[in-house]
Amino acid sequence: MSQPGRSPNVVIMYADDLGFGDVGCYGAGSIPTPNIDRLAAGGVRFQQGFATAATCTPSRYSLLTGSYPWRNPRAAILAGDAPLIIAPETATLPGMFRRAGYRTGVVGKWHLGLGDGALDWNRPVGRGPNESGFDSSYIMAATNDRVPCVYLQDGRVVGLDAADPIEVVYGRDALFPGELTGRLNPELLTVKYSHGHDGTIVNGVSRIGHMRGGRAALWNDETMAEVFAERAVGFVEESAGAPFFLYYAFHQPHVPRLPGPRFKGATPHGARGDVIVEMDWCVGRMLDALDRLGLAEDTIVIFSSDNGPVLDDGYEDRAEELKGSHRAAGPLRGGKYSLFDGGTRVPLVLRWPGTVEPGESEALVSQLDFHASFAALTGQQLEPGEAPDSMDVLDALLGRSGRGREELVLEGVQGKTVLRRREWVYIPSHAGAAVSPTTNTELGNSPEPQLYDLSMDVGQIRNLAAERPEVVGEMSARLREVLASPRTRPTS
Repeated sequence: MSQPGRSPNVVIMYADDLGFGDVGCYGAGSIPTPNIDRLAAGGVRFQQGFATAATCTPSRYSLLTGSYPWRNPRAAILAGDAPLIIAPETATLPGMFRRAGYRTGVVGKWHLGLGDGALDWNRPVGRGPNESGFDSSYIMAATNDRVPCVYLQDGRVVGLDAADPIEVVYGRDALFPGELTGRLNPELLTVKYSHGHDGTIVNGVSRIGHMRGGRAALWNDETMAEVFAERAVGFVEESAGAPFFLYYAFHQPHVPRLPGPRFKGATPHGARGDVIVEMDWCVGRMLDALDRLGLAEDTIVIFSSDNGPVLDDGYEDRAEELKGSHRAAGPLRGGKYSLFDGGTRVPLVLRWPGTVEPGESEALVSQLDFHASFAALTGQQLEPGEAPDSMDVLDALLGRSGRGREELVLEGVQGKTVLRRREWVYIPSHAGAAVSPTTNTELGNSPEPQLYDLSMDVGQIRNLAAERPEVVGEMSARLREVLASPRTRPTS
């Protein structure tokens, strides 16, 4: 039962590489996602909800700092041993909630760096989630395709045997003596790599980077969903007596895709479809826990993704072969790594029973704006420089207004940017391949500028740049202005 006067709990459930068309409520007919659909049926389903970037680390940085990723040159896809990219003086989303009296926790994928540099995995890791506003953390260090393949709880490797210390090194040729790798020992692989993932073999899968030791602490990929779900639900149970903020960051459907036994064969699309069903089960565990604890009406639940979809992202799991008629990005063009909308327009659902009316919204909203919006919800004034690019679009997020942002800068890879303004999207001339040779994704690079009217052309098929040079000129100037702007919060 809702408690009068209590600030709502907030749970953000964040998928990894999930596309706009990958769940039922956004049109996925052959991948059953009853729990995400249940969430959407009770909340607001956004048609124009955006991550800030088409890759994971930049989007996660923006979500937690309220800052565009291009403001931080280190906000790019990180190695598994990279230092923390959130500077000590940076105000964060969990820090804002903690300032409002919330207990804060993170469970799942982190991938924002740890420590200050030369990490010693056998001692407490210095800088990480707990130094970035979270009271508790249970995470993987980076991604499930990078070493070290261990969990960390509040900065310490879980289950580490001191007699078997962990060593980690990055660099393709920086192998440990006697190390078993995908490149040198392909006969040992149960899931073969297609590109890039030829380092240390863990659980029959070769990863990025090299690791030795820590055998007792190694995770089991097939039970990872259950481990994180148990920890996420446990945080909610422990925090039920006062307001809490939980950032529950799934590893699905990121590669390597190794669903638990109960989910194998759940879809006709192989491992990629099956791990989406597994992720949906995790969503259901959280929703059921909120119901069981009587917290549903006290809790804002958000479901979204860090960027768009990719099929072959380094492992031969037949995702491309088995996609059939399923369109992971729905009607959108591109996907992960892309400047087109398929890279950054993602599922975004918000539910708050008894407060938010269920429905669909066309408001332009970004994960960037959670910081300022929830600060407004909890009655806080942001400090100078805090969440510099975040806007208060609370009314849009709660379905009370159809007006969100007027404009938004989006990022592909390597700091390449796009400007979205009302119905228009402008992609400047960018050097590089038009299609990724490894992932087969349309990247959006072109020697000519591109201009699309999304109100008439959601698939970004007709380039209007030559027909509307005045719009190109206006948006080009505006993009340069924003990129050169100081770190001050926008007002419209």
